[in-house]
Amino acid sequence: MIDLTDDECRAMISEGGVPEPIRGRSSRVAVVLTQSWCPDWRVMRNYLSRLDEPGLTVFAVEYDQRPIFRELMAVKETVFGNHQVPYVRYYRDGRLVGESNLVFTSRGFLGKFRDG
Repeated sequence: MIDLTDDECRAMISEGGVPEPIRGRSSRVAVVLTQSWCPDWRVMRNYLSRLDEPGLTVFAVEYDQRPIFRELMAVKETVFGNHQVPYVRYYRDGRLVGESNLVFTSRGFLGKFRDG
């Protein structure tokens, strides 16, 4: 799991979406936007930190710990339309294929990359 940098978060804010260099990093990319206090995030962080899956890159940001807290939260809530944490966006080959909040297992998480 890779922590998003402040610069990457600023790019997400200015673009109003996940920038191509992030969503195109590998064939499957997940971007988790969350807050450090969230118990559901602790569940997911536990399995995501150990997940070793070829062709998968997971980015995460605990945005309540960042100087751009309010701006990134506003993008998540207004542009992405999600008020819950953790919030996950799933990309395959750079294209959004799903969104979710809490996913209890790594198997369920990996299943989110399937196209409808």
